[in-house]
Amino acid sequence: MSALTRCLEEEAAAIAASAQRLDPHQVEAALQLLERCADGRAKLVITGVGKSGIVARKIAATFSSIGLMAIYLNPLDALHGDLGVVAPDDVTLLLSNSGETQELLEILPHLKRRGTGRIALVGRVESSLARGCDVVLDGSVDREVCPLNLAPTASTAVAMAIGDALAAVWMERRGISPQDFALNHPAGSLGKQLTLTAADLMVPVARLAPLRAGTPLPEVIAHLTADGVGACWVAREGAADRLHGLITDGDLRRALQTHGPETWSRLTAADLMTADPITIGEDTLAIEALAQMERNRRKAIGVLPVVAGERRMLGLLRLHDLVQAGLTT
Repeated sequence: MSALTRCLEEEAAAIAASAQRLDPHQVEAALQLLERCADGRAKLVITGVGKSGIVARKIAATFSSIGLMAIYLNPLDALHGDLGVVAPDDVTLLLSNSGETQELLEILPHLKRRGTGRIALVGRVESSLARGCDVVLDGSVDREVCPLNLAPTASTAVAMAIGDALAAVWMERRGISPQDFALNHPAGSLGKQLTLTAADLMVPVARLAPLRAGTPLPEVIAHLTADGVGACWVAREGAADRLHGLITDGDLRRALQTHGPETWSRLTAADLMTADPITIGEDTLAIEALAQMERNRRKAIGVLPVVAGERRMLGLLRLHDLVQAGLTT
């Protein structure tokens, strides 16, 4: 066994031991306090110093990402004015391996006076910090992974794991769905899949001059080139905003192959277009549009018209736009 593997196994063992060491009544009490934050009127304020402060920031970020309002509060700044961000209905999570961190002990009386809920995540359940809190979570470890038993390693891993577990159970109890999660991750892969719609990525119809069925070939080519979209739409006769057909670069190439050069001068948009092409609605999720294009790969569909009722043209959604947005099926 390599030294690295041994260290990883020791940290894993420390986390497993913490699961057995935690008092289930205290864990339930912590989760009940977190329910204060469920409706968004109260927030979770997490604080710690040094390495515990770094863990506190990560736990705050995790809770924020699942829809519970959470912030990190630097305890030194709190003592010099930032304590104003803490409201009486808020819940505080205070991290300290020793449970004797002076900065945390100094803000504790002020939190008590406000009536703010207090959860201690500590390495010593009999510490001063633990005695001053409503709920105590035991984050103790037998020893650090550090060969000197000094550098915060196993203790920080355990504290972070407990924070993650609290967040996971809160998600489970609140019934957080993938859609809820995506609302806080709009730039992530999941967020894009669950939030981006055809309307968000399409080329709007205002940029797309419509063609008539009788538009001659040279004018069609000019439109394909000028718009830079790689497709043109043909309007229905007598209804300038209604989709009749679609012409892509591929349609143009196929038409020129099918018709002899002697007929090219007589070709019109009607000869080139795909009549009544597959369309999608503006609220269709972009990932569904991508899946539809892939299902029709044999037809080489790389552009989908976006329409409203009665095939009113709204825009064109291109495979290029979906790929550029980072979507994959």
